[in-house]
Amino acid sequence: MEFEGKTTAELLTMHAAIMEELRGRNVLRSANNPTGDLAEYLFCAAFGWQQAANSVKGYDALDGDGIRYQVKGRRIHKRNKSRQLSAIRDLNGFDVLAVVLFDDDYQIVRAALIPAATVKEKSVYITHTNSHKFLARDGVWEVAGVIDVTNRLRAVP
Repeated sequence: MEFEGKTTAELLTMHAAIMEELRGRNVLRSANNPTGDLAEYLFCAAFGWQQAANSVKGYDALDGDGIRYQVKGRRIHKRNKSRQLSAIRDLNGFDVLAVVLFDDDYQIVRAALIPAATVKEKSVYITHTNSHKFLARDGVWEVAGVIDVTNRLRAVP
């Protein structure tokens, strides 16, 4: 891709057009940062889950058995290598945390299904945001009951 010589306005126009195209393909659902929407899309496509409406509190998707999934994505950028997921507001609102880590280019690094009990045990309550903080460190993939689904998500076209 050739960006040199493009003005800032031209680059932002390209960005906006790409985001609209991804919304048109039903990969994105909002005008927010695409990481969370992409994570939801990949998990639902890989497992056949039904995405919950944006207004549903506590979970993002349901499977055919009624299991509630909270979906989180994190882009690990060369300028920010943190694995802290976005705030978890309701630890009782889901049964499984579905996590995908992306690299700079949104390529899947790792993905897992993490039981809610593990999330409760390993998260930290943050008073000023009234939420829980969870870090998707490599060790999480070794915890009993956690299922590595990296290859399943990578198989989504």
